[in-house]
Amino acid sequence: MSTLGDSTRCVHAGVPALSPGDPLQPGPVFAAPYALPPDGYEPGVDGYGRGDNPTRRVLEAAIADLEGGDTLAFPSGQAAVSAVLMTVLRPGDTVMLPADGYYNVRTFASSFLTSSGISVVEAPTAGPYPSFDGVRLVLLESPANPSLDVVDIAEVSAAAHAAGTLVAVDNTAATPLGQRPLDLGADISVASGTKALSGHSDLLLGYVSTRSAALYEAMASWRTLGGAIPSPFDAWLARRSLSTLDLRLRQQTANARALATFLREHPAVTGVRWPGLPTDPSYAVATRQMRRIPGIIGFTLPSAAAVADFLRASTLVTAATSFGGLHTTADRREQWGDRTAPGFVRLSCGIEDTDDLLADFTSALSA
Repeated sequence: MSTLGDSTRCVHAGVPALSPGDPLQPGPVFAAPYALPPDGYEPGVDGYGRGDNPTRRVLEAAIADLEGGDTLAFPSGQAAVSAVLMTVLRPGDTVMLPADGYYNVRTFASSFLTSSGISVVEAPTAGPYPSFDGVRLVLLESPANPSLDVVDIAEVSAAAHAAGTLVAVDNTAATPLGQRPLDLGADISVASGTKALSGHSDLLLGYVSTRSAALYEAMASWRTLGGAIPSPFDAWLARRSLSTLDLRLRQQTANARALATFLREHPAVTGVRWPGLPTDPSYAVATRQMRRIPGIIGFTLPSAAAVADFLRASTLVTAATSFGGLHTTADRREQWGDRTAPGFVRLSCGIEDTDDLLADFTSALSA
């Protein structure tokens, strides 16, 4: 891992050497077919945009530097997860999924994997885990969305590998500045770049990183033949936004620390979850494993109506079903089918001033 600081790496990762007159942020290159040499296609020379694109390569090189593995970009996080599942698994295989993770992964599995003869088992992020014997792939999500439980990636990876099981980790919430799953023993790190990685709520993106040449080639072939590619403009937007990732995460984490402490003491709030709180069940493993805790909090109000009242009374919190952006947002997860209480809220802390958020929460919860 580079000895440079996080902000320095975020600014410079993947950016090619510049000549006088070049823009500091190159691209985007919108071409789909490219001009070919007169004698025909040459490997390594851009020929058709579905297979390769200069702007996409810059983004992939940047994420590869941060994650520590060869990287492929996809048009959404769900497309990236699907590429992992569909290239690794075959009929007769078994996959283990997080019972408390992103619900659409379980929906994809029940809708498409099971009908293809793939067995699906679930395990809670915090464990206990059943035997990995006979399991082809275990997908972890840490911190899990929306439960915010954390798993010891190194411990589970070692146990899974001993049984011949591959390990993939959804790194969306943590981001590669929070943890590097490949360093902890995982075979694949997969994430939605829609969330904190790009952080401006203006694009859809996903990516997969791995140090296995075989896995990389399989997923690259799947992407090219299946056509699951991000647009050059989205790739350019993501690389541009990546430069401020460290700055954004610092403020989001600071806001989460202050709000989690405040919410834990508020009489209207129960069940506060933030792995950075010493009282949180995941605190020990999170602080040992992660370089920083993300700006996502879970808390519960008495009912769905109470959540709606809180959102109406707040002037700074917006109802939205994504997280990791500049604006503080809240989402009542039960409405989407998550296994949560009706009043459970996933709060995504933005980059507003901490004192302003505390004042807004005090007023809105009183209302």
